[in-house]
Parts: sequence; C-alpha cells; structure tokens
Amino acid sequence: MEEDNNARIAPGATLLSVKAWTAYIGPLLMAFVMLFVLRLSFTYSEWLAAGVLFLSTVVIGYRVLLIRSVQLYCDDVGVWMYAGILPWARGVQGVKWRDLDEATFVQSFWSWMFRSYSIRIGHRFTKSSEILLSHMARGKQVVAQINERHQQLIRGNTLN
Repeated sequence: MEEDNNARIAPGATLLSVKAWTAYIGPLLMAFVMLFVLRLSFTYSEWLAAGVLFLSTVVIGYRVLLIRSVQLYCDDVGVWMYAGILPWARGVQGVKWRDLDEATFVQSFWSWMFRSYSIRIGHRFTKSSEILLSHMARGKQVVAQINERHQQLIRGNTLN
C-alpha cells in the first residue's frame, strides 16, 4: 500500500499540466503579512517572535508543497489529478474516458495574460466526480489535447 501512495504517475501515463506560477501568489502574500506580524511580535517578546516564525514557516511551506504536488495526467483509462503531501491526504481523482463529458477552460484577460487557466474536466453523469483545477499552466493546450484524445477514442469505437 505504501508503494501505491508514493507513485505519482502510473507507468505509461502522460503528464499534462502542473500548477502555474500564479498559484504561488497567495503564499507569497501570506509571507509578506507574516513578516509584518513577525516584526510586530518582536516588540512584545522574542519567544513570541520565534513562535510566529515557526508557525509561518510551517504554514507557508505546507501550502507551497501542496501546490507543487498537483499533477494532471492521462493514461489509457482516463484523465487523473494527483495531489497531496501528507499520507492521509494524498490521492488520485479522475474521470474515465468512457464517462468524460468534455474538458473546458475559463478564458479571461488575466488568464490570457498570465497563461494560467482554470480547467474543468466534466463527468457525464455526476458533477461531484468532475475535476476542477485553478491556476494550471498550459491549460488551453491541455484542454484541446484531452478533447482530441477523447474524440479519437470515440471515433475509433474503443470506449466500452
């Protein structure tokens, strides 16, 4: 079981996308706020400042590692998203090719300018099983690639 949790991408799978640089803006802003709080905490106590430094390092480090863990990939079975760093929170969520409705991205001025897109990979039958990802790099090309492969599988009559 431990081996299953460590394997990020299944053999034979194709990595489609990871988080774009815009996903790191939130932790960066949090770091600036925590620097202000750290400076303010030095006026009260060095122990308080040490606690603020430790807590902010852990929280910001966790958020950065969580962003880095997100990977969107596809294989013969479907489209999958891997995320998580802690053993109990790490896992894979996906949509099988036979259940795929369509892949879409959100187009806006900011997404076009920064090349960071929100992606939705829909499930034909349930909304709860779809994949929703924000701040994905190359989202426009990824959506086109997923939809093209899905159409090839439909035309080739290989979906069960």
